[in-house]
Amino acid sequence: MKLSKKARQEQLRTKIEEMPFITDEALAQQFGVSIQTIRLDRMELSIPELRERIKSVATDQWNETVKALPIDEVIGEIIDLELDQRAISILDIRNEHVFSRNDIARGHHLFAQANSLAVAVIDDELALTAKAEIKFSRQVKQGERVIAKATVLGTDRKQRTTVQVDSFVENEVVFSGSFLMFRSTENKGELQDENSN
Repeated sequence: MKLSKKARQEQLRTKIEEMPFITDEALAQQFGVSIQTIRLDRMELSIPELRERIKSVATDQWNETVKALPIDEVIGEIIDLELDQRAISILDIRNEHVFSRNDIARGHHLFAQANSLAVAVIDDELALTAKAEIKFSRQVKQGERVIAKATVLGTDRKQRTTVQVDSFVENEVVFSGSFLMFRSTENKGELQDENSN
């Protein structure tokens, strides 16, 4: 049964409040209307587009939380973060991310998203990538959304932290990387060891 415009807009507002990162495409499919109708509904309700919603949440929530680098230096938009535990970011692949002749994303953008997320998840003023083992599982095309999920696996005796990052398009893994991160606490420990010798 088709909803009235008023009922649809009320449900749309509720849905976006519950799921702020839902796309216009997904909303259009759910409500059985065109993407243009969803955009017009959002405009009438003064609900910003997805990218602006993500930026707003990222700026408000994570600006004071991320320690190892400025939030605007993270590649992609952080949507979830628990320092030294886990983090998630979203990167929409646009024209500037792809090779012009085939619309395939340049690999360094996927790496940069994963690597900056591995830095951002570290609960320290300084975090540097010491080593990375990476694997690209499939090509990513313009228009696809890459969701990177970082998980902190542990910290060794030298205070080097291993972070696993897996990147997905929908539910398919497109990139995975294991990042060994140096922390500033690790550097202090090395200095103390040198001074004690």
